[in-house]
Amino acid sequence: MKIGPFEAKNLPAPAAAERKAAAQPAAAEPSAQVQLSSAAQGLKAADGDPAFDGAKVERIAQAIRDGKFTVNPEAIADKLIVNAQELLGRKSS
Repeated sequence: MKIGPFEAKNLPAPAAAERKAAAQPAAAEPSAQVQLSSAAQGLKAADGDPAFDGAKVERIAQAIRDGKFTVNPEAIADKLIVNAQELLGRKSS
């Protein structure tokens, strides 16, 4: 199959009503239903998670900007090990 050059100048421009109709989204079926997985429900519930502290995030960001933020590599390593053990199904004691 050979595809030749597209000659756009030979095509008539669509009327304004045709362009407007093409831009309108199709109406959704009123009977369409969606079920969220348990993981998605958990994420939805986490939206209002009080564990997020915006003020703490801002303090850390300001410390980074000021060059005063220090990293504790031992704490990071310990948490990475615990996380890896949890992912592998092993509990740390």
